[in-house]
Amino acid sequence: MTNQPHEGSYEGSYEGQYPQGYDPYWQQAYEDPHAGQQYTQQWQGQTWDTQVPGAYVPPQGQGQYAPAYTAPGAEGPAQPGTAAQSGGASAPGGLEAGAAEEEPSYGPATLVGNPRITDAQRARLEGRSPIIEPGMQPAALTALLGLLLSGTAAIGSYALLVPLVVLQAVTAAGWFRLNGMWPARQGIALAFAGALTADVALVAADRAPAAILGTLGVWVLLALVLQLRSHAEPDERMYGLMATVAAAALSIIAAGYFAADTDAVTVGAAAVAVAILARVLPLPTPASVIVSLLAAAGAGIAVGGMTGLGANGAFLGAAAGGCALIGHRVASYDYPSRFVHFTAGVALPLAAAAPAVYLLGRALG
Repeated sequence: MTNQPHEGSYEGSYEGQYPQGYDPYWQQAYEDPHAGQQYTQQWQGQTWDTQVPGAYVPPQGQGQYAPAYTAPGAEGPAQPGTAAQSGGASAPGGLEAGAAEEEPSYGPATLVGNPRITDAQRARLEGRSPIIEPGMQPAALTALLGLLLSGTAAIGSYALLVPLVVLQAVTAAGWFRLNGMWPARQGIALAFAGALTADVALVAADRAPAAILGTLGVWVLLALVLQLRSHAEPDERMYGLMATVAAAALSIIAAGYFAADTDAVTVGAAAVAVAILARVLPLPTPASVIVSLLAAAGAGIAVGGMTGLGANGAFLGAAAGGCALIGHRVASYDYPSRFVHFTAGVALPLAAAAPAVYLLGRALG
């Protein structure tokens, strides 16, 4: 192959040798498809598609097609719609060839493309709320876990440890997923290890609340040291530190159920279960909140009558229900995923109510 178009001289003209408008190069290429390869020019420069990888510029108008060469004396290329007009076969799928004229046109390729927006941003642009609350299934799981806490607390404080460990594990995983950090196995394992340490410390200290505070302080310091040794960017390290500390704190604070009075746990966990079930009823938000608090207070009175709290169970139930609604609202933040609803949406209402159950249980007991 050579870059020279032809050996010899091109002096003179084609006039008198070929008919007007006749090109011998195209005639030769038409008769011999491989003949034109010797005249192929080698391009050394860059083309537009090397500067924009993967870019593609579709036709700008409707019905515009690349021109095709027509050999002298041959029929021209088929135009859209001619198959149907000439009685030929229709296009695949039963669509006539003329349907191509109805296809939308495309603009030129761009360097940056269209920016991707999140579901929450799309909801705001459409005038909808970006908040999606956990539905009936997560609420049912919260109620089931709350009833397990309430029932095992009535049996004994050590029986309470079984559902408590489940609550702490789901709390640690749910908080990381709620913050968009998944998988975060090290952070989840660290937070869950802190919760288990708090449980063991409570057992060793005969359920003294100082074990919770001591474990919380040690785990905050441990999370700080681990994040300082990270090689991530400063912003990422700070974000990871806050998520790790918050997950560990919530998981450790949930151990307050084990430190609290068993009657208070029986009343408070049952009140949380009822409040969350009432919250997911198809009611307007203000009415749903009021109904949930009333239901939690009613559950506190009912279950408190079975324990030593009596009528004081209404205050404990209402307080635990209010904290549960806060945890429910946190798990509803900014278009969370289904996995968030089945982790943070299940655990945060119960974990948030643990301090109220402990404090009011000590005060009212």
